[in-house]
Amino acid sequence: MSDLPDLLLASLEPLTRKQAEHSLSAYSQQQGFLSHLLRLVLNQSQNKSVRLSGSVYLKNVSKSRWEDDVQPIAEQDKVALRAELVPAMLALSNPADKSIRAQIAEAVSLIAELDFPTRWENLIDQLVASLSPTDYNINIGVLQTGHSIFRHWRAHVRSDLLFTEINLVFSKFMTPFLQLFRQTASLLTQPGQSKDQYTLLAQSMVLLVDIYYDFTCQDLPPSIEDTHLEFFGANGGYFTVLMSWDPAELKGDSEDTTASLPSQIKTRILEVLELFIKLFPETLQTSNAVETFVQAVWSLIGSNRLPNVSDDMLVSQSLKFISTALRSGFYKSTIFSAPGIIPTLIEGIVVPNTTLREHDIEQFEDDPLEYVRLDLAVSAAGTDTATRRQSAMDVLQTLVSSGYEAEATEIVGGWINKGLTEYQSNKEVNWKAKDTAIYLLTAVATRGVTTQQGVTSTNALVDVVKFFSDHVFQDLQAPPGSVHPILQVDAIRFLYTFRNQLTKPQLLSVLPLLIKHLDSDNYVTYTYAAITIDRILFIRQNGQLLFAQADIRDFASELLGVLLSKIERAGSAEKVAENDHLMKCVMRVILTARQSLTPSHEQILNRLVAILGVISKNPSNPKFDQYIFESLSALMRFVTSGSPATIPTFENVLFSPFTIILEQDIDQYVPYVFQLLAQLLSLRPISEPSPAQYKALLPYILTPTTWVQQGSIPGLVKLLKAYLQRDAAQMLKEGQVVSALGVVQQRLIPSKNNDVYGFELMQAVLTFVDVSPIKQYIKTIMLIILTRMQNSKTDKFVHLLTRFVLFIMSANKEGLGPDYVIEMFESIQPGLWGQILSNFVLPLVPKMPFKERKMTAVGMTRLLFQSNLFVREPSVQTWPAALQALIKLFSEPQYLSQSKTTEDEGFSGITEIDHEEQTAGYQAAYSRLAASESAESEIDPVAYVSDPQQFLGEQLVAFGRTGGRTGASSLQQLLSKGDPAVIQPFVRSLAAAGFTI
Repeated sequence: MSDLPDLLLASLEPLTRKQAEHSLSAYSQQQGFLSHLLRLVLNQSQNKSVRLSGSVYLKNVSKSRWEDDVQPIAEQDKVALRAELVPAMLALSNPADKSIRAQIAEAVSLIAELDFPTRWENLIDQLVASLSPTDYNINIGVLQTGHSIFRHWRAHVRSDLLFTEINLVFSKFMTPFLQLFRQTASLLTQPGQSKDQYTLLAQSMVLLVDIYYDFTCQDLPPSIEDTHLEFFGANGGYFTVLMSWDPAELKGDSEDTTASLPSQIKTRILEVLELFIKLFPETLQTSNAVETFVQAVWSLIGSNRLPNVSDDMLVSQSLKFISTALRSGFYKSTIFSAPGIIPTLIEGIVVPNTTLREHDIEQFEDDPLEYVRLDLAVSAAGTDTATRRQSAMDVLQTLVSSGYEAEATEIVGGWINKGLTEYQSNKEVNWKAKDTAIYLLTAVATRGVTTQQGVTSTNALVDVVKFFSDHVFQDLQAPPGSVHPILQVDAIRFLYTFRNQLTKPQLLSVLPLLIKHLDSDNYVTYTYAAITIDRILFIRQNGQLLFAQADIRDFASELLGVLLSKIERAGSAEKVAENDHLMKCVMRVILTARQSLTPSHEQILNRLVAILGVISKNPSNPKFDQYIFESLSALMRFVTSGSPATIPTFENVLFSPFTIILEQDIDQYVPYVFQLLAQLLSLRPISEPSPAQYKALLPYILTPTTWVQQGSIPGLVKLLKAYLQRDAAQMLKEGQVVSALGVVQQRLIPSKNNDVYGFELMQAVLTFVDVSPIKQYIKTIMLIILTRMQNSKTDKFVHLLTRFVLFIMSANKEGLGPDYVIEMFESIQPGLWGQILSNFVLPLVPKMPFKERKMTAVGMTRLLFQSNLFVREPSVQTWPAALQALIKLFSEPQYLSQSKTTEDEGFSGITEIDHEEQTAGYQAAYSRLAASESAESEIDPVAYVSDPQQFLGEQLVAFGRTGGRTGASSLQQLLSKGDPAVIQPFVRSLAAAGFTI
């Protein structure tokens, strides 16, 4: 591994990255690799870039392969690495190694999440033993490691397992933690420390307060409850003192954008206060802690005392703290009902923080994408991304919803009128006054809001539509340059925010104005126009989309042309892909316009493919990628559904770029390509074999290395199913079916992540391929399945096996059926079928989900009344229990009921596409293309049965008439062995339906 440093450097360069990653992956399979890599990271003589790249690779391997089913890290390597990680964190305690230490801390966190405490019992002991009474460089490493482990508790649901872990940590870490907190707080507040000493102590305090939050995020530990006055007390409490602690040595420059350490400490203390108000209000009410901190916040941020960008997080958190105190209702009488308090709150804290600062204007001009990102950030208590304006807005909305609606509306109304009057007196100079007025109106008018649908309920005392008509619409239709661009963006954002309060005709009337703004030269203006068009087209009323293709058919092609031109003009791959809002709007227009795009589809398709060609040179934005592939999928779906003759056009245009993506192994795009190829092939008639260009891909698809990337597997399975549906006989003849089953056996079934796709592919093989030649391979795979059942059984895997057994029993195909299942299990081990049936299949039969209930009913009916083997010893012993499981299935009222959908047939689900919440990165997960999935029609394995109840009655009567088969029990004998209380009512109900035994 002598070339490891060179490979790590090469992995940072686009031209050499792919080959370097392949070589690193090969090395990572070798025993001892992770320990060797960690030693390289710790080697101070190595290039800093090599060490940082190595720490990132160590973290990524730990994340992807620590519990991988197919290529797991060897247990001895895990043991070695667990022993080395905490000492490594301490060895990286030098401030110069901060970025590397952060990666190693993340690796500790990832591994601890899986292995602590059961397989890493001494982890906390290692941390406690490493704490130093004097060396705060070491303490920072220990605290950072501890916080990386404990912070996961914040997102966990309460459980016995979680509290076992928490209590174990408390038993070992709580006492030294409190001791270190007291010592650090004491040293921090002692005068005469040097800047370096203050810095180390303050960094430690940031982490200590973080851990205090971790320790109280689920419940209040006795040690903290008993000492809470020591922290929250009005006179000398640690948190109270630190809220006013601001040594000159740590004051930052006014131009700094990073929060100072005192500011970070205060922000985290207020996060703890907010948590306690929500979870432990009675603890705070034993003292006047909240009153003290509200006063501290007032003194800290009132009258815009902290205007710098570096204080943004502290000001936002201060405002969120006030909102939480208001929302709780506990302090209405003690704090917020005092005379003059609401006007003072609005005038001194809310209004100053809704006014644009010079920094905001500079960001609008110089970093427009970041301006949009922050402006769109959800304003809610606890949201880290909330800006000052949004947090101030949240205070106003909380006042409106907490019983101060009339007073707050009246006071804010005065400020709004003042701002509008100022603007009218000198529009060119006082445009910021109108901006503030619009923002205040938006805040006070909003009562309920969601990310997807915008404002859902408004303040009854505010006429939003009238304000829009009187003051906002004029800026929306103003020619470019006639008003300040920020006011035009305000007008578009107002429309975006209150889109639900406007009628469909009103929205249709403003869409042309928004399209005009798409052609603006101002980045924020055209971006917000795209965002607003997307959200307007996504409006739903009574569960239905408000806009259909008829509403936009006249201008959809023109709209797409403007959007695509904006994207194309960006230039480089990174610049083209940076504005995913534009591509999301393209996707939404295609999803809305549907078949009306048929006349212009070829031009749109070629432009999308050209954009794909540009961004594929350096993929950089996962959201943009998702939206462009979703756009391609939706365009294909809708156009071909109305005009099947266009299928060859899509194939001719798409095959070349898709081939390049596969040849160059652009791993970010490969999962999308497989899904789109599956969609393309699925559009072709089943009666025709796959064209030559598809067949040429099959050898590549069946190569084991193609299945290594986790995200590709769902698309590959869909594609193989489409091949099997058309080319099963040819694939069997050429050995490709056996290759597919080899993938099932080696890659899919052994993996907890991929087992569902293994069963899906096996079901497709048995559906489309002649069974006789492949029975031996199915039996081999069944042995792998049974091994997994024995070694790593999960509820999901039991369900998958049960569904597969029921599928085989229900399939009306030569070679399949209940006797094939029984023979297969009995050939593996005599008596095995009875165990599988009794222990796994029968308990799940009544619980099968709706879409599998018909197959379950038919499979069980065939087992009971068509099988020759099941009515003979030893299997017949479980016949009564099998019948009772089937009866229970039919007794469930919902067994064959399904809620009706008014969504148009064939496109249900496709109009649901929304990626507002998407945060998935490359490679981490399967990026599903919703339009592609909607195009796929699932094959009903029991289509030959229209009514399962009637089928059951007919089969039971036919079985009864045979009088029992040779060597088998008669129907009456079998029924008599069951529970009369279950079977007799069932027989009577069948008789009433005309099925008499």
